This record gives sequence, C-alpha cells and structure tokens, in this order.
Amino acid sequence: MKLYDTPLAPNPRRVRWFMAEKGITDIEIVSLNLIKGEHKTPDYLERAGLPNVPALELDDGTTITESIAICRYLESKYPEPNLFGRTPEETAVIEMWMRRAEMMVATPLMMGVRHTHPALAALEQQNPVIGDYNKEAGLRALKLLDRRLGESEWLAGERITIADIVAFIGLDFGRLIKLAPPPELKNVCRWADVMRARPAAAAGMPAQAPA
Repeated sequence: MKLYDTPLAPNPRRVRWFMAEKGITDIEIVSLNLIKGEHKTPDYLERAGLPNVPALELDDGTTITESIAICRYLESKYPEPNLFGRTPEETAVIEMWMRRAEMMVATPLMMGVRHTHPALAALEQQNPVIGDYNKEAGLRALKLLDRRLGESEWLAGERITIADIVAFIGLDFGRLIKLAPPPELKNVCRWADVMRARPAAAAGMPAQAPA
C-alpha cells in the first residue's frame, strides 16, 4: 500500500498519527508538494479522483481518499489498539464526539488558518473575513470540549480514540497563526499537553511550518 501524504496539512497528519498509534510501518509514504501542485497532476488525479490528500492506494489499485475513511480501513486491517470502538454503544459515542470535534472545532479552526496564513494564499483565494469568523467559531466550540474533558480524561471514554486525534490536530493546526486554547479552558489545556506528549505526536508532526 502507498499513502500519498503532505507534511503540513492537518488531514494527512490524522492518518500519520493514527498509523503511529497502531504501530503501522509497512505502508509506503509518498510525499506530495502542494505548493508545486503535485496533487493536481494528471497521474494523481487519475488515481485519487480529486486533488486532495491524503489518499491510500491499496495493493489492488483501489484508492481511498478522505482521512476518516482511510483510518476506518486501517482499523479493520490493523484492529489493535482499538481507536473506533469495540461495542455498538462505544462505537456510537466515539462517532458522536468525533463528529462534534470535526464539525465544531477542527474544520472551523482549519478554515481559519487557511484563510489567514499568508503562505497558504498559494493554495487558494483567501478571504480574511471567512477566516476570522471560523477562528472565533472554533474557539467558542472549545468550551464544549472543555466541559466534556472535565468529566472524562479523553473525549470519548477511558482511552484515546479517533475523536481525540481529530480534535487535537484541528486545534494544533492553529499554531501556524499563533492560535492557542484560552488558558481558562483548563481541561482542554491539560488534555492538549497529554496529546503532545504521546509518542505518536512526533510521527504526526510536520517537519516545519510555513513562514
């Protein structure tokens, strides 16, 4: 299998982190330079169908895009440690918190970065108003996570799951514009420190941020 990856984007980082948590080392990593448009070449578009990363090419040539779909596939191939749920009830709770984390926190904060970081203007037409609105929405939603993390060590239960990975990587992407959780959100800050200290965090960390 081959994983088409790029170092700086948050969605590929989800997959790298997920793989590190599971100790998956037998997938070839193919790094694409988005600034140079390597995700828009005819060869890549024929393979992936969209100019998006990450993409996982299976041994039979099937290509899966979308980070969560890739992680679900890897969960089925490498079932331990479990990150998506073992029982119907646990799986539903993890899915609930993953969706909340993605829609309410990760996506707005990622949009905030994409529309306000100068280096990312090479990838799309930026709109600072959209960026500022999304940054504020994502930071507001952190209050929900803070309440949850006051009740539980992890977002979806007694161990780290895909929900924590999605939430943290969306939050940590904000470092590119010096965006951090407000210090009064003590539970989020505690959880973020724990996430940064995990060995998998290094595997999921891009080599460097754009200037």
